Amino acid sequence: MVHAEASTFAEGLTKCEVYMQVFEQAKALFVGQRNWTSNLSNFTSLLYHALHSLPSPSSATNWCGFYVVDPKNPNQLILGPFQGHVACQTIAFGKGVCGTAAQTKTTQLVEDVTKFPGHIACDVASKSEIVVPVVQSGKLVAIIDIDCAKLSGFSLEDQVALETLAELLAISCDF
Repeated sequence: MVHAEASTFAEGLTKCEVYMQVFEQAKALFVGQRNWTSNLSNFTSLLYHALHSLPSPSSATNWCGFYVVDPKNPNQLILGPFQGHVACQTIAFGKGVCGTAAQTKTTQLVEDVTKFPGHIACDVASKSEIVVPVVQSGKLVAIIDIDCAKLSGFSLEDQVALETLAELLAISCDF
C-alpha cells in the first residue's frame, strides 16, 4: 500500500523524472480505488508536492487541483479537490482559461494570464496557468488546473506529462 512517502520527491530530479514518479505513484494509489473524489484528492497532493520539489518556476506553483463537470449543470465546472488558496466554486464553459479548456477539450498553456481574454482571477498572485482536460469516452469529466506565481511557469514538457496523467485519470476513475 502506498503511504505518505509517495509525495516525497528527492532533490535533483529532472522534471521528466518527477512526472514519471507522479505517474507511477498515482497508478499505485489507484489500485482497487475508482472513486474520483479519492483519486483526484491523492493525485492533487502528489502533483502539488512534485512541482514544489523542482526548481523555479515549478516550485512557484500556487494552486493545483481540479474542476469537475457539475452533474446538475453540464455546461459548468464545479470545484473539486485542490491544494492552495480558496478558489472559485463554479466556472461556466467558455469562461476564462478553465472554461475555455472545458468547452474546447484542449489544453490551455498560458504564459501570462493577464493577456488571456476573460481570465478569471481567483488568486491575484497567479501569473501563468495550464489547464488540461480529462476526457472519458469522448466526454469531458474534469479539468486539471495549475497556477504559477511566475510568468511562463509551464512548458510543453509540462503539457505532455499532464496530458498523459489526464489519460491515466480518465481510465482510473468512475466519474
